[in-house]
Amino acid sequence: MMELVQIGVIRSPYKRQGDAPRQGRLADIESEIEVFPEYLDGLADVERCSHLILLYWLDRADRTMLKAIPPGQPAERGVFSTRSPNRPNPIGFGVVDLVAVEGGTLRVRGLDAFDGTPLLDIKPYSSEVDAIPGISVGWMENMKRNPGT
Repeated sequence: MMELVQIGVIRSPYKRQGDAPRQGRLADIESEIEVFPEYLDGLADVERCSHLILLYWLDRADRTMLKAIPPGQPAERGVFSTRSPNRPNPIGFGVVDLVAVEGGTLRVRGLDAFDGTPLLDIKPYSSEVDAIPGISVGWMENMKRNPGT
């Protein structure tokens, strides 16, 4: 059995589909992460992080989808080769800039989650551990060379 616990909620300007950017890192909009009181001790030293990884539950996603058409792409792809929010286990992953810590509220930049999205976890982002030079996502490489294909 698997059990997830919501540790907070995301407050953002994005209310419905079409409001959010295709990828949060492509926008300079700030959001607030409200951490619930019982998890505030877990925020100790988080202000020393310049970037965070946020894991969140995409509660408005379609969990039946196994294929998706990425933006600007003509063909359907398997959902596990895309970043579509619609998937069997709609877990969102975002690397954000930590702008400020105000009590149990984190102000962040670079997130694409809807307002009210449940927060599952917060981890520090480390370019030494998390960044992998020379990676490839086949069909995305074609997008860089030929936008719209």
